[in-house]
Amino acid sequence: MTFLIIVIILAIIFDFLNGFHDAANSIATIVSTRVLTPVQAVLWAALFNFVAYFIAVHFLGGFGHSIANTVAKTVRPDFITTEIVAAGLIAAITWNLITWWFGIPSSSSHTLIGGFAGAAIAGNHFNLASVDGGTITFIAAFIVGAPLIGMVTGLLVTLITYHVTKNVKPAKADKWFKRLQLVSSAGLSIGHGLNDSQKVIGVIGAVVIANQTLPGLPDFMKMSNMGEMHNWIPFTCFTAIALGTMFGGWKIMKTMGSKITKITSTEGFCAQTASAITLYISEGLHVPVSTTHTISGAIMGVGAVKRLSAVRWGITFNLFWAWLLTIPVSAILAGLFYFVISAVI
Repeated sequence: MTFLIIVIILAIIFDFLNGFHDAANSIATIVSTRVLTPVQAVLWAALFNFVAYFIAVHFLGGFGHSIANTVAKTVRPDFITTEIVAAGLIAAITWNLITWWFGIPSSSSHTLIGGFAGAAIAGNHFNLASVDGGTITFIAAFIVGAPLIGMVTGLLVTLITYHVTKNVKPAKADKWFKRLQLVSSAGLSIGHGLNDSQKVIGVIGAVVIANQTLPGLPDFMKMSNMGEMHNWIPFTCFTAIALGTMFGGWKIMKTMGSKITKITSTEGFCAQTASAITLYISEGLHVPVSTTHTISGAIMGVGAVKRLSAVRWGITFNLFWAWLLTIPVSAILAGLFYFVISAVI
């Protein structure tokens, strides 16, 4: 029982770090265009990260058949153990801290997926049948798919916006879009909360289900499938990611806010709107995507409308390599952590 509680706490810590690591996604453009100060921006983003909880519960039918369910299916139920989940979480936390330290906007989502899968493979004598290859392939495809959708959506939203405002004076348009950025930032933060919190909900749900035969398990932890999700799990996860967002990730914000391309208030609105749309599409498809990938792609699309040279493609390709490496590096780390945990426990 004690180990199970420790693993749940590790999951909540990862969720907090996810918000901390990904705060820049929601606030980078709104801070770089000076619509809000950094402190105001993180409070704004955190508020709407938590608002996403009420939207999920009251309008999206809960978490039984959503992104949380997809994440839980990454490892086949018969192969899930508490040690495997612990190793996956420790690996994901480690990689998140490393990428945060170096200011790399990597994917917390794929870090968690890679860690979960890598630990399962190592913990089951390198049996690849322990993971659901189809689910992992589907999720991994969006390493490329999410930024591409974000880029195309960013390009389209920007073209439409420029067409609608073509007869508006630049100073007036800037004033409009500085206000509209509050709306687009809120929408992006809701999408971030909906998508990213559910990944941890899925992991906690999976480890709780795997421990149903544990002696003395209290009623509020008894569930045989994801459809029986207890409300304390999503409530805790949404709270943790909102608190993490409040502490922000300033190193990554510099990359997201200005290094990919210079952003105006109009472009900031377009990028945030495009990223939010991409996240809502992924919610409909029940696929966990990276908020980092969607906003990066959206910023590229917005910058490309001006001219292709406006996007710093060298930085973009470096980011892409970091994204590709996330799942395998996390999987290897998780495998190593699994052997350490098995030797200690």
